[in-house]
Amino acid sequence: MKPVHVLTITALLSVLLGSFHLADDVVLRIEPGGSSNYIGIVITAVYLYAVLMLPNRRSAHAIVLLFSIGGAGVPYLHMQGVGMVGGRAANSTHMFFWVWTIMALGMTTIVSAVLAANGLWNLRHGRRP
Repeated sequence: MKPVHVLTITALLSVLLGSFHLADDVVLRIEPGGSSNYIGIVITAVYLYAVLMLPNRRSAHAIVLLFSIGGAGVPYLHMQGVGMVGGRAANSTHMFFWVWTIMALGMTTIVSAVLAANGLWNLRHGRRP
């Protein structure tokens, strides 16, 4: 499978997992619901546009790299206690899904970041991925 196809798949999985995670944070009252979440929607739209409409372009690889590094930080922040109450998710009856989502988000965004960095490197040296 070509790296650009794997990047597309992992980035789309990251978008899906990120949206699950944000929705779960709102349901668990870790994040306030409301218009403040619109920033996340705009970020996701830019990420999706870069992945789907700009394949094999430096700008797309740079956007995916930047947003993937940010997405990889989400599990780290939650494991450090951000969004946690007393070491646990706030009154979660579906704690497994919340934890699995942030772990899977971390994995897919790290892979996406590595693939985007590799794509940038190849484009810089005149090789098409």
